[in-house]
Amino acid sequence: MTLPLEGILVVALEQAVAAPMCTCRLADAGARVIKIERPEGDFARGYDDVANGESSYFVWLNRGKQSVVLDLTKPHDKTLLSAMLARADVFVQNLKPGAIAKLGFPIARLRREHPRLICCSVSGYGDSGPYAERKAYDLLIQAEVGLASITGGPSAPARVGVSVCDIGAGMNAYEAILEALIARGRTGDGAELTVSLFDAMADWMATPLMQQEGGKPPKRVGLAHTSIAPYGVFKSRDGVDVLISIQSDREWRVLAEQVLGDKALARDPNFATNVERVKRRAETDGRVAAVFGALDVEPLIAKLAAADIAFARVNDPAGLAQHPHLRRIAVETAGGVVNYPAPPVRRAGETRRYGAVPSLGEHTDKVRAEFLPR
Repeated sequence: MTLPLEGILVVALEQAVAAPMCTCRLADAGARVIKIERPEGDFARGYDDVANGESSYFVWLNRGKQSVVLDLTKPHDKTLLSAMLARADVFVQNLKPGAIAKLGFPIARLRREHPRLICCSVSGYGDSGPYAERKAYDLLIQAEVGLASITGGPSAPARVGVSVCDIGAGMNAYEAILEALIARGRTGDGAELTVSLFDAMADWMATPLMQQEGGKPPKRVGLAHTSIAPYGVFKSRDGVDVLISIQSDREWRVLAEQVLGDKALARDPNFATNVERVKRRAETDGRVAAVFGALDVEPLIAKLAAADIAFARVNDPAGLAQHPHLRRIAVETAGGVVNYPAPPVRRAGETRRYGAVPSLGEHTDKVRAEFLPR
């Protein structure tokens, strides 16, 4: 089966998470991705060794790529990168702003020399602005953009448990490159794109920011919702945490009558609207907690499902590992096959295969012979 990006050459001078997330998706879609690594390798290779001796981060984000080791302080390796860029469709890099120019590959010059080339730079704060020169990693951006302040419980801010700033920026870069490829198909012109972790997460923070500026700053409420009640975790009699979400006043009446068994509560004007329920959040949640706490989890879940109330168990990674809805892919690594969650998009009539995770420098000699033949 022909994949959408077959024939597209991507050169990636990348490390860690954000840019590799972008180029992983490009590789999944059929692009040839040549990953340039420094002699010691992408430092994400050393984050842990839990995936058959390999780093879980690296295995997740580098399937289907070719690894080429270059020391870009050496003229011969600069010549090889120049030769690759002359034939590339896309160049992705996430070095510190200004570093790529110091190495001899300023983006403006690349765009002049290769008008069809799409250049995408991923950084913490972008190429301009007062913080452009700062080093920035995912947790730092979570703090700087205010995400940590609305995450966790009332006592303290918390980190979101996965690298959402990196992932968001990587997906923004991916979609921007796809747009640029479509535009190039019409105009023949490449593009210069910049994506920052700060901008990616500031976009996600739009609602909390508008709440702040509208006079209702969001509060940390743990596994609850600042604007909706009941929307949170309640414990069953046998100690299982169950999260429910009531999205409308109609759903509240259904919950009250069919799950809580309280028709009077369903008609009570003090709880009839979400605004009133939020005003009385402690009592609202208390009514729910009393009934949930009197039922074991299986009959409780059965009642919720029968009433078509949205709910979820509060799982951990061990629960996800056994989850009946989890789809996995198998990916080859130097240490053996690793199984992990499948990419989220399903395509009718199509089953994709995913390339192996490269060893450090695995393709250096082959690529050098291809682009600098003797």
